[in-house]
Amino acid sequence: MIRFFRDAKWLFLFGALVAIALRLIFVFKFPHVTGDTYIYGDIAKNWIDHGIYGFSHPGGEPEPTWIRLPGYPGFLALCFFLFGREHYTAVMLVQLVFDVLTCFLIADLARRMFDARVGIFAFLLACICPFTANYVASPMPETLSVFALAGVFWSLYIALDTPQHRWLAWTACGLFVAFAILLRPDGGILLGAIGLFLLVRLVRVPQERGATVAAGLLVLVISLAPLAPWAWRNWETFRRFQPLAPRYASDLDEFTPLGFNHWVRTWMAEYVSVEDIYWQMPGSEVDVTLLPARAYDNPEEAAHTQDLFAQYQTRTAIWPELDAQFEQLARDRVARHPFRYYVQLPLLRIADMWFRPRTETLPLDSRWWQNYDDDFWNSAKSASLALINFAYVALAVVACFLRPRPRYLFVIVAFLVIRTAFLGTLENPEPRYTLECYPLIIALSASVFCRLAPPNLTSFRKL
Repeated sequence: MIRFFRDAKWLFLFGALVAIALRLIFVFKFPHVTGDTYIYGDIAKNWIDHGIYGFSHPGGEPEPTWIRLPGYPGFLALCFFLFGREHYTAVMLVQLVFDVLTCFLIADLARRMFDARVGIFAFLLACICPFTANYVASPMPETLSVFALAGVFWSLYIALDTPQHRWLAWTACGLFVAFAILLRPDGGILLGAIGLFLLVRLVRVPQERGATVAAGLLVLVISLAPLAPWAWRNWETFRRFQPLAPRYASDLDEFTPLGFNHWVRTWMAEYVSVEDIYWQMPGSEVDVTLLPARAYDNPEEAAHTQDLFAQYQTRTAIWPELDAQFEQLARDRVARHPFRYYVQLPLLRIADMWFRPRTETLPLDSRWWQNYDDDFWNSAKSASLALINFAYVALAVVACFLRPRPRYLFVIVAFLVIRTAFLGTLENPEPRYTLECYPLIIALSASVFCRLAPPNLTSFRKL
């Protein structure tokens, strides 16, 4: 690995400088501090000041919470301790460092998947990727999650290919998986993909069964070990077994509108409806005319839905009786069109998460395709980002079918398929949920770029 970076040191230096410059533009021109950022930040401050993992409470001690795993609040707490409370620009700059390190991890991962030349192309594509770069300017777990995923697969390839460092690499793999899980509960999908891969390897490589079983147990134990104190803390505090975080990020004393969420899944297909409807309820007035036509199956259902929204507007809250009506409405819709609910809508949500322009952290209209006449340039910017995103994903898919194929392709495809299928079950199709896949997407797409480039473009000895 050291020789790989040393032989092309000037190219890697140039790429790193470009990566830093691009990310600094996002940090200082397009910072994106959201409500979720302040939730994480409040937990971090209370953890530092009171030793309580919870939310501020007027006139008293913080109230304990379990709605977020401790990975990102712990990261913020460390940044606040070193650079000052709520110094989110410093947080972004630390995330910038992690993201540039991710570019190097992607480069070496691609080298191990293919060869050194592909590794260089992967590094350059990672450095200029606008979709990972713009999340550096958003104090949210995404940048660290992308870093963790790159680390998982990088250490996995080292473990499979370097016998003298096998157990150290498997240990690192488990630590990266643990980090991913502590940042977001869906980080556990990594553990599932690795487990499936090792199970297949157990059958196909019988001469290494002992080592494969030992590696799987090592990764499993290391990955889940950090969750033990978290689960114990939740049991001691809430008398509930909760090793991760609640599905809908709600505390014990909060009402979770499961019926409303069920109803949303019967029509939700795109991110704009997440912004227009899902994020607004409860707590804000909502324009019912923003519901897409597929939210109604007939005039009677349209009238009933509008009546439910009229009830909601009286208190801008969802209470149990209203939630029960949404639940009944959802059941009726599912009974009428089960194929739409179980197949069509999940596929549409998956497509939206993968192929949307990823402008949610930028000052661009989410309905960019409707505004060409009024705001041509911003719509053109969004369309350009959509094309760039499509190119990354399409080339990655092509790379899976070209020969020579990437080594250990099964574990890559297993993770991408499992994660994509999981995302289809969510009612809120947010493009950031596919961002964690981008280290693999970049590595795969780089192999196709490499085939198209002149052979001497990245010749080591000429750099």
